Amino acid sequence: MLAWSILQAAGAATVKQVYVSSNDREILETAAAYGAANIIRPLELATDRSSSEEALLHALREVEQSNGTPDLVVFLQATSPLREPEDIDGAVRQLLEKDADSLFSAAVLEDYCIWTRTNNILSGLTFDPFNRGRRQDREPLFLENGSIYVFRPEILREFGNRLGGRIEIFEMPFWKSFEIDTLPDVEVCRYYFETKLLSRWKTTRKDWEIAAKDLDLVVYDFDGVMTDNRVLVLQDGTEGIVANRADGLGVNRVRSLGIRQMIVTTETNPVVQARAAKLQMEIIHSCHDKKTALRDFCAQQGIDLKRVAYVGNDVNDLEAMELVKFSIAPADAHPEVLKKAWGITRAQGGEGVIKEVAERIV
Repeated sequence: MLAWSILQAAGAATVKQVYVSSNDREILETAAAYGAANIIRPLELATDRSSSEEALLHALREVEQSNGTPDLVVFLQATSPLREPEDIDGAVRQLLEKDADSLFSAAVLEDYCIWTRTNNILSGLTFDPFNRGRRQDREPLFLENGSIYVFRPEILREFGNRLGGRIEIFEMPFWKSFEIDTLPDVEVCRYYFETKLLSRWKTTRKDWEIAAKDLDLVVYDFDGVMTDNRVLVLQDGTEGIVANRADGLGVNRVRSLGIRQMIVTTETNPVVQARAAKLQMEIIHSCHDKKTALRDFCAQQGIDLKRVAYVGNDVNDLEAMELVKFSIAPADAHPEVLKKAWGITRAQGGEGVIKEVAERIV
């Protein structure tokens, strides 16, 4: 777990130096073997009653003595191993873009009905059990997952806390919230580690970025990129999709860079147009010749295809992807698409593909 957190931090473009604070010789030797600098923690800060903030303050003083005050501190807990370098970079960039002072990673709790007991009387803590309403109408709750904290050094000194000042939330998928506190937790994390993380690291091209100055337009397929390619069929026969909130953050980030975005899809379902409207994106729907549609659109708008990125997942995207300079595929795209893609995301369709693409535009 320690080695994995070190590798994640070292693989993040925004992290310049990795430190491990401990008083344990074996831990410090492992840290050094994986490229982290050691900070020897005093025994009085390594008791069962010691807080993380005490260790962080000591570590910050040690770093400042040798390398000066850092711009930001990224705090990773080794017992929360289900994270990736892109998560760290995304958290740092979000703090900077929002001009925040501190940030924590969290998962959205879409439908958790939590009760509490006070003086042996039960009551709803996160909802009104006697006026439930629809799940979709409830405000989302956020679960602090303990994976990533980012803060300015002065916040730690002023508040004695990793969080303070203007606080931001960096959203991550719920499965990345599992942590290891007991032995049974190991098997849960092992499952997600092997099925979600290791498979991506083995099959994904990790070393790509796009300069914002080289892009005028980003085009997204819908099904399999903004969704997991599944459809919800309701009792009355209407269809729905599940969208990822994190993609909305990605769309906003790309927009803030002055880059146009649009959806090109064969889908005819009105829900796609509704999603495009909510994200304030242009859309070409019911499109069965994406290559021609993209070429004609760019010609009309005076956009050079060498300044276009196309994110697609299926064989009907291939011809359009071959037109542009930057062809990008989700990790679970069709094998032919993966074979020909210029870049591949670690995220699978519906798991924040657009968010990851946005974080790789620098």
